[in-house]
Amino acid sequence: MKDITIHPKATIKEAMEALDKTAEKVLLVVDENKVLIGSLTDGDIRRYILKGRDLTSVIEDAYKPNPVFVFQEDFDQEKIKAVFLKNKIDVIPILDQNRKVINFITWEKAFGNNRKPVNQKLDTPVVIMAGGRGTRLEPFTKVLPKPLLPVGEKPVIDHIIDRFRDYGASEFYLTIHHMAKILRAYFEEKNPDYSIGFAEEDEPRGTAGSLTLLKDKLNRPFFVSNCDIIIEADYADIFRFHTNNNYDITLVASAKQYNIPYGICELNGSGSLERIQEKPEYSFLVNTGLYVLNPAVLELIPENQLFHITHLMDKVKENNGTIGVYPVSEKAWIDVGQWAEYRKALKVIEGI
Repeated sequence: MKDITIHPKATIKEAMEALDKTAEKVLLVVDENKVLIGSLTDGDIRRYILKGRDLTSVIEDAYKPNPVFVFQEDFDQEKIKAVFLKNKIDVIPILDQNRKVINFITWEKAFGNNRKPVNQKLDTPVVIMAGGRGTRLEPFTKVLPKPLLPVGEKPVIDHIIDRFRDYGASEFYLTIHHMAKILRAYFEEKNPDYSIGFAEEDEPRGTAGSLTLLKDKLNRPFFVSNCDIIIEADYADIFRFHTNNNYDITLVASAKQYNIPYGICELNGSGSLERIQEKPEYSFLVNTGLYVLNPAVLELIPENQLFHITHLMDKVKENNGTIGVYPVSEKAWIDVGQWAEYRKALKVIEGI
């Protein structure tokens, strides 16, 4: 049995690593005797981080007590299916008479490997920024545009679109410039079962500037994605997070850990050594390149000039708007925009 248990004294960082390692969406919180005391989901961790808690904090205040479970002697396949359908959960722990976790069953196993249906369908446009030259991926991008970079058995652009398609999205737009004809030809030949439109820049306008070409088509909140990232997350939950909190922009951020392999010298006011911190570890939330935008923010983008999405965020804040941050785990973000990261992506893509 795969171990998806965790102790309440574990840190948020350890919990995120455990979720990535197990590839499940929930951990079972147990005491020293493996007695079930709670459950911890990726959503629980996200809400905890958004409260300003550090990744080194323990999970005691983050997990939910009294999770749904079944006793071993009560186990019945049809009953298990009914519990899943009633509670809309991903995992059900199986306990012995002492409430110790002895096994668990996932939705996929209970329903014959059928994927759990998404809680919400997305009826929202998706814009993919596909106009860059991809200079960090040369020489490949001297031959083909970056969105057609193969990742596994298909181009990265198909990975991106397929993840949105899983949530019912059917309206896509590509902003294009570099090798625009090749991208158009690819989708014409593909003849997809979804709507796809193109906004072609006559010259590079930046990651937000090209959105002005789509003003007349983007009349409700919409996603914007870079063309070199794959995000494994609940897209419906991201959208719900954006709308429920009335954000003008929401950016998806990855919790990254950085280890400094040296002793760091800290000085006092006189320039003398205060202390040496050996091999410190730092945690950051890093922008992944996936966003949700309200159509009103398009009015803040100047016409016909280079304007990046970071400039747009500054404009939103200057106008007293609000920007949300939706955290995902480190492994939920695959960046194929440079060769070092691309090689890492090839190693993990089969496990997605």
